Amino acid sequence: MTRIGLRNAWFQVHKWIGLILAVLIIPISVTGSALIWHDQIDEWMHPARHGGHGPAVLAPAAYADAARGALAGGERLSRLDIPAKPGEPVIATANRPGRGRPVRLSLYLDPSDAHVIEKVNGGEGLFPVIHVLHGSLMWPGAGRLIVGWVGVAMLLSSLTGLWLWWPVTSSVRRGFRWKRHPNFDTNLHHQLGFWISVPLFVLSLTGVWISFPPVFAGFDGPQPPRGPGPDRAALMRAQPLATPAISLEVAVARAVAAAPGKPVLIGWPTDLNPEWTVSVAPEKGRPASVTVADKDGTAKVAPAPAGPPRQTLARTMRQIHDGSDLPFVWQLILFLGGLLPAILAVTGIIMWWRARTWRGALAERKRAAAARAAG
Repeated sequence: MTRIGLRNAWFQVHKWIGLILAVLIIPISVTGSALIWHDQIDEWMHPARHGGHGPAVLAPAAYADAARGALAGGERLSRLDIPAKPGEPVIATANRPGRGRPVRLSLYLDPSDAHVIEKVNGGEGLFPVIHVLHGSLMWPGAGRLIVGWVGVAMLLSSLTGLWLWWPVTSSVRRGFRWKRHPNFDTNLHHQLGFWISVPLFVLSLTGVWISFPPVFAGFDGPQPPRGPGPDRAALMRAQPLATPAISLEVAVARAVAAAPGKPVLIGWPTDLNPEWTVSVAPEKGRPASVTVADKDGTAKVAPAPAGPPRQTLARTMRQIHDGSDLPFVWQLILFLGGLLPAILAVTGIIMWWRARTWRGALAERKRAAAARAAG
């Protein structure tokens, strides 16, 4: 195949990926951009939850009692997060029983006096919808696989787009010229496509890695065997005990006696795991994880890790993909890497439609000329 023939083949692949998958690429890309700065946008949208609060000075039981007062029948507390720094709310999590996985509820409490600022259904609001749309297109099960294959297509699109950007006859400097074409949208497509091609390749690769974890599991080496007990899916469906044998106050007291410090996270015992779990933050160092048996109040401190958590390749891929704990520059690149593919999809459709119209008009002129010649 000649170079021109190969270029035309790549053009067809690039074109039809954009045309067929545009309806999926646009929502996946835009929602990905929004998720880069999830926390900052959430604080901006809900200032009452995050602004102007004092330090958490009350006992954990006071926050739990205030949260229970806002629960409806059948709803049970399952977790309490107490911020270590002033300004953030105490967050109480509750379960609402239902078929399958229980509904999660979040209650935001003022840390200074424990009054309930807001009660939110875990599946409601803008960002829960954005998360589900980005990860599975609102289609449980099959949606995650579809998103993964869209990522594979975007990988191919970024490579073919870079090939098509490269000038055929003149020097590479021509590729950086704005006026390669008379139409604004075509020039915009060429320029944005080049500058976003490498970040888009990285975003697509990491997205595919996240979507197909079993395929890439071997890259992290042998996985440690899973311990005894219920699996993660079963634990997600577990229900907090309605009446634990020991009270929250006793559980916290036993945990703090075993590992002195301030409790910052408390998990209720469930029907599958009848233990309180308490994370205790000392004045210096890492928080200690303590389990307190609900049956007799026996407290056990989990062994401290020998070193920092193992940075697996899967965790690195997710960190690169969502920008967590990475420099602002990379987060900005990720943000643009989500917006620009949507713009490329729109400009690509415009270019295809213009070419289609132009070819139709050309064919009509040829037919008219042939008719005149025959007459």
